[in-house]
Amino acid sequence: MSQIYITTPIYYVNDNPHVGHAYTSIACDALARFYRLKNYEVFFLTGTDEHGLKIQQAAKEKSITPQNFVDNMSSNFQDLSENLNLSNNDFVRTSSPKHIEAVVKFWENLSKNNQIYLDKYSGWYSIRDEAFYGEDEIKDGKAPSGSPVEWVEEESYFFKLSAWEKPLLKFYKENPDFVQPKSRFNEVISFVKQGLKDLSISRTSFNWGVTVPGNNNHVVYVWIDALTNYLTALGYPNTDTEMFKKFWPANFHIVGKDILRFHAIYWPAFLLAADIEPPKRVFGHGWILSGDEKMSKSKGNILDPLDVIEKYGLDPLRYYLLKEVSFGNDGNISKEKLENCINSDLANNYGNLCQRVISFNEKNLNLEIPKNIKFNNEDLNLLNRFKENYSKIENAINKQD
Repeated sequence: MSQIYITTPIYYVNDNPHVGHAYTSIACDALARFYRLKNYEVFFLTGTDEHGLKIQQAAKEKSITPQNFVDNMSSNFQDLSENLNLSNNDFVRTSSPKHIEAVVKFWENLSKNNQIYLDKYSGWYSIRDEAFYGEDEIKDGKAPSGSPVEWVEEESYFFKLSAWEKPLLKFYKENPDFVQPKSRFNEVISFVKQGLKDLSISRTSFNWGVTVPGNNNHVVYVWIDALTNYLTALGYPNTDTEMFKKFWPANFHIVGKDILRFHAIYWPAFLLAADIEPPKRVFGHGWILSGDEKMSKSKGNILDPLDVIEKYGLDPLRYYLLKEVSFGNDGNISKEKLENCINSDLANNYGNLCQRVISFNEKNLNLEIPKNIKFNNEDLNLLNRFKENYSKIENAINKQD
């Protein structure tokens, strides 16, 4: 039996989940269910990202410990997984002991391979993105994502990212489908060709995170911490487990386009530097927009998926999100569009079809499917059309189209 490993990004727990999280999870769930129907052994992972300055600040505002804060918030995301009827096999939390062990070992492997050194960092940092940005990326005091940045100067460990510029370009050339959609892959390649600088991978200005091995003054940069989750769930640091051998490298990391750089540049570089094979594909889907803006917790323009489910039902929400937004592109959703979709597609088209077929069957065949049906040519043409289209559907889903 063939294996498929599918992951959502792990969701940052500084606030409650919104429909953007639901969108990514539902897309991954649809993939997982499709491959299970094709008799693949599927491992589908989701989870929560629970470290970093944003978490520490949010916990302080509520006058509780960071651990209590993330316990409460992570449970909301676990509840969302259940409310969305996701078929995930595991739910990883980055504050769990098994994940912390994996991060420490991953750091030690990078260090053992001479990929890390201690120096001083000075540059622009976005707390909201948990990301460092170059001077050329800052416009009007903001990062490319629109988040505010602040100037940071502190002692830091660095990862030798610059040394992986040519190996990454070689890897991209040898794996032309590594990033989808293609337009995003072109952006990734262009960014790497402009030159990579060594990456700051520790912080000293806060302490809510995984402590750097051998130096209690530093915590591991949240993106090394977070990305390692994809290994944690398979038993890393033990790479001899049945799970790890079966499912790594991951087939699909499905992520929002705003975190593509971390998954398509930093992550394969970290893995190659640690002597681990990179994933097979990273798919960067578009943003769920509210008006003309990305839907985000910090902007307060979110649509609560639980509210939608309560009012309209789960399956209409799942159908609407996958149908309304062309996967890979940005999509604008609203309650008005949702209602139109339900009325037009689900009630008028699908519902009407079911009602007609079932009523006809009940009237004429007592709600049974007769045996030994003799199909005429028109029947066979219709049935064959479905069989011919199946391979097209299969090929499209294999490309996340």
